[in-house]
Amino acid sequence: MSDLGDEKKKILVAPLNWGLGHATRCIPIINALIENGFEPIIASDGVALELLKKEFPNLRSINLPSYNVTYSKKASSFKLKLIKDSPHLLKTIKKEKKAIEAFIKTEDISGIISDNRFGIRHKSVPSVFITHQLRVLSGSTTWLSSKLHQKIIMKFDECWVPDNVGTNNLSGDLGHPEGFQSSVKYLGPLSRFNKLDLPTKYNLLVVLSGPEPQRTFLEEKLLEELESYQGTVCFVKGRIKEDQNKSQGGKITTYNYMTSSELEIAINESELILGRSGYTSIMDYAKLEKKAFFIPTPGQFEQEYLAEKLDKEGVAPSCKQKDFKIEMLSRANNYKGFTAMEYDINFKRLFRLF
Repeated sequence: MSDLGDEKKKILVAPLNWGLGHATRCIPIINALIENGFEPIIASDGVALELLKKEFPNLRSINLPSYNVTYSKKASSFKLKLIKDSPHLLKTIKKEKKAIEAFIKTEDISGIISDNRFGIRHKSVPSVFITHQLRVLSGSTTWLSSKLHQKIIMKFDECWVPDNVGTNNLSGDLGHPEGFQSSVKYLGPLSRFNKLDLPTKYNLLVVLSGPEPQRTFLEEKLLEELESYQGTVCFVKGRIKEDQNKSQGGKITTYNYMTSSELEIAINESELILGRSGYTSIMDYAKLEKKAFFIPTPGQFEQEYLAEKLDKEGVAPSCKQKDFKIEMLSRANNYKGFTAMEYDINFKRLFRLF
């Protein structure tokens, strides 16, 4: 519990708005902060902020400057687009720093937890950086992108990696690079979900998220492919709107988005999950011991690496977006699926930093 009597220590939790993964993996941390007597304040932008406001309607939230991350239309242009966008990203980091500076002048903040937001830290406040990428893959420039990322990480008081220590892990080379010395703490996989013993309702659950335009490209391709699919399908588009829309067309039930509790039930009720190989999704499916088929975002090295790793390990099949055909889903029968990695996080000890 907080040692300030009735006054709760305020902790700023700031996930990056890049897909929904950074926001959703902060949910168990926000819940743990509340359980341990802290007062979390949510800080983000766009759909990440909208999602957390829906999850925690009673918590204060603030808008941060937007990175406005979008993917290129072609996978081959992904790195080039990031280089072109880098002046804007650097400006945004400066804006973040100014925003935090101003916020700390008016608010008594006891800690900052930044999930991949480079500018959200302050020298006078214990600041944590959450990432599973101590090594940042970027093709031929991996050494450079990794060095730059590690340099930023070292400006924070601690770095929390949501994965296991040792070889039995989910992030592979991303979260376990050789020779990186920093105040890294491995938390074990983070998931907002729990395994539930529910009867199967759907043969296939499609879960989409991630920046445009690739999210829409995949949505259109999958809806076309699913026309010939014989099983029952739940299709979650990952479009966060004010109101939830649900529609039924034949054997396909479609949602624009689901809350955490709804998605937890849907995953537990489904035989197979189809979606991106984002790291947060992988942690969720491991916790719920599911079978999955992955289609990495074209040109995103991290997702391509994770999909290939899990395919090689016999956990889950994958293919490129342009190559996907609905018949490929049967390949999942020959894979073992995810098994849970039991790991109890000692949040009380972790939060002593604050």
